[in-house]
Amino acid sequence: MTAGQGAPVALLGGTFDPVHYGHLRPAIELLEGLGLSELRLVPGHVPPHRPQPRLDAAMRCALLETAAADIPGLVVDRRELMRSGPSYTVDTLAGLRRELGPERPLCFVMGSDAFRGLMQWHRWRELIGQAHLVVTTRGGDNAARPPALDEWLAPRRARHPGELRNAPAGRVWFHPVSRLEISATAIRGLLARGFSVQGLTPDPVWRRLAATGLYGYPQASRATRPGRLHPHHD
Repeated sequence: MTAGQGAPVALLGGTFDPVHYGHLRPAIELLEGLGLSELRLVPGHVPPHRPQPRLDAAMRCALLETAAADIPGLVVDRRELMRSGPSYTVDTLAGLRRELGPERPLCFVMGSDAFRGLMQWHRWRELIGQAHLVVTTRGGDNAARPPALDEWLAPRRARHPGELRNAPAGRVWFHPVSRLEISATAIRGLLARGFSVQGLTPDPVWRRLAATGLYGYPQASRATRPGRLHPHHD
């Protein structure tokens, strides 16, 4: 395979604690908008830049696989769960690059907030040598980037998504996605108080959350009140 042949493979990491439509809808938009061959969802084992997940890795991954099962092009990649220690992106990309070969276009997806802090990431300058960076943007996101990051960005910024197909790595593309005001933190809070999160996450995920009492749902004092969704009614 020579550079530019084959649709790009993309990686989207996260704790997915739990997975919800705020993760899945942008993933679908990236798959379609960039013409990806696949988008790999990579649940982190020990995230170095954020608090540790509430659920263990195996359960987070099982819920993620449930959510991705009916969405063509989404693949759950367990590689970070197989490593001990912190889940550094540069190591994850290096491992996938070895599998794909040196010429296949590879993209790493990150949010605009994460991109603004890129210079604090472990061995951050090496990322662009392994993959393109795809930065997801949402309406109203106008926060300034550090001047040093803008200086680094200028010669690497792609002007068209087709540039991601023409080289295996090295470009930065900003891709708009839908703004869904859904967060895993809010979902965990609702479940802990005994409230339903149906409609915020795919129904198969919701049914599993409800049936197993993950994150504290249901609480007997609340689940039996009128209007509360009880797991036996799913």
